[in-house]
Amino acid sequence: MAKYSEEFKIKLVTEYLHGNLGYQSLSKKYNIPSTFQLRNWVRSYKEQGMDGLKRKRTKKEYSVQFKLDAIQFMLETGASYLETAVQFDLNNPSLISRWLKTFREQGIEGLKQKTKGRPSMSKKPNKAKKKEEKKLTREEELERENELLRLENAYLKKLRAFRENPNAFLEKHKQKWHSSLKKKDSD
Repeated sequence: MAKYSEEFKIKLVTEYLHGNLGYQSLSKKYNIPSTFQLRNWVRSYKEQGMDGLKRKRTKKEYSVQFKLDAIQFMLETGASYLETAVQFDLNNPSLISRWLKTFREQGIEGLKQKTKGRPSMSKKPNKAKKKEEKKLTREEELERENELLRLENAYLKKLRAFRENPNAFLEKHKQKWHSSLKKKDSD
């Protein structure tokens, strides 16, 4: 919600234009912290009429060329942010200051429209698809197959040893587990 309503702005501007109070007096009378805001309203009203005081209900997207034109006008003429806003029919001079800052930091790329919100879930690449996309060379495929066969062979040897003599197999591996646990405990 806007800090000041349109009705309030119109009231102050008309009181300034038709009354005998200055910016300072009106600011004190209506408890406005600075005369700067009132000056902006009066100038916007003089240049754009009632439209200059109205708050825009929708955010308008400006093209990169429009932003560059506004920045170029301001820099070439030495106009203030407010004068540039009036020239380009904008009722918010802070837009131009933001554009100028972005332009100085990021160049033209910074002035381009950015997508808002979170990216769509459907656009995220699937991990399984990534693995499929990664093509292995023939040599890499053979190395992978050899490794899998070695693992299978080792597993089958242990299974055979366990079937032939389960107690001896368990004792042998029990000693390995205990010795590795003792090493961890002593560290």
